[in-house]
Amino acid sequence: MSNREGRQRRRELLERDREQNKAWRRMKRQEIAAARLEKTEKKRKARQERWWRMDGKKDDPAFSFWLRVRIVLFMLLVLCSLAICWIGAYYITHSLRWNMRPLVGQLVNSVLGFVIFGVIISFVSRFGKGRQREYWQMIIDALKRISKGDFKVSLPVHGRDDDPWREVVQSINNMASDLNKMEHMRQEFISNVSHEIQSPLTSITGFARVLREEQLTPDQRNHYLNIIEQESVRLSRLSENMLKLASLDSEKHPFHAAPLRLDKQLQTLILACEPQWQGKNLEMSVDLKPVNIEADDDLLSQVWVNLLHNAIKFTPEGGSIHVTLETDGREAVVSVEDTGIGISAEDQAHIFERFFKADKSRTRSSGGSGLGLSIIQKIVQMHGGSVSVASTLGEGTRMTVRLPVAAARAGQKQAPAQDVPDRGAFS
Repeated sequence: MSNREGRQRRRELLERDREQNKAWRRMKRQEIAAARLEKTEKKRKARQERWWRMDGKKDDPAFSFWLRVRIVLFMLLVLCSLAICWIGAYYITHSLRWNMRPLVGQLVNSVLGFVIFGVIISFVSRFGKGRQREYWQMIIDALKRISKGDFKVSLPVHGRDDDPWREVVQSINNMASDLNKMEHMRQEFISNVSHEIQSPLTSITGFARVLREEQLTPDQRNHYLNIIEQESVRLSRLSENMLKLASLDSEKHPFHAAPLRLDKQLQTLILACEPQWQGKNLEMSVDLKPVNIEADDDLLSQVWVNLLHNAIKFTPEGGSIHVTLETDGREAVVSVEDTGIGISAEDQAHIFERFFKADKSRTRSSGGSGLGLSIIQKIVQMHGGSVSVASTLGEGTRMTVRLPVAAARAGQKQAPAQDVPDRGAFS
């Protein structure tokens, strides 16, 4: 039994040594492969850096001059190589002592010279395939980075303007740039949505916790309940506006252009807002010319309601609002001007951005979610029009909407004619 156990023990030791040797050899092979990959990657990065430096110097006059010199020298080298190949072909045919006519001999020498030149080029081109592979590898690496979410990709552009591969590289750069902008907008959108949703939720949670206290008076309890109700309405309005913007952006939102009396639509909506502007003792002056246009009644109503509500909200008590409607036969121009707080020149460039608010405090008292003007701009653009702002801080704001008289959105079936009922003269 002891001898058998000894032999078994030796076999186990030998087997373990073999496994250790295999593992060591496997590890060495992996180290050698890793070293080769690292060396190849360093060479690739070095070539890429050289291309980057060349791309940065392409506008340098001195660099352009030497580049032209190199091209001329390359052409001279090609001509000299052809001459040497033709001379070699001549001596080859002469050494064979073929009896040929001069014209046939010239043709044979020329063809043989080109054949020799082609063979030489085929051998030389093998050394240039490495750089071509590196170029393709650089493009593949860029696409892999883009697929993984890294949009900060910019490949060096080489070649002539009409080179199709140059267009491919430029397209990749443009795609990466556009995706990077979209990613930035997405992150900003998520941040704004989170902020806008978190604010009312925090208020609702806080006041709901306060309501659990038994020593609250009925007036205090009603006050807190009113705040919770206002915040719930604000949250619901935010969700509604976001869904509306998503629907408008999808290009599948219903759009039914029909004949519409724009002046009567404005009259109706201004009268509907009468409790708001009379409650702040605002002076409302209106100058509406009779205008017929082709537009979507429901969508366009949202534009005027938002503009009127903004003018009323940001105009202090005792101020004034002036609404005008004019036309030159091709487009209708609606202007809503107020004597409110105004907008700074810096903020005017961003007021149509989503979730942007001119008041940076973003308090509950300021109201709104910063989506109203984005909705206005989207609806006006759907009608083929434009919206602009002119404002002076502390003096007032004028919002101007220009709409084409004829329906501008192609491919839409016009609905039956609609008209807002005439409610009589408006002053």
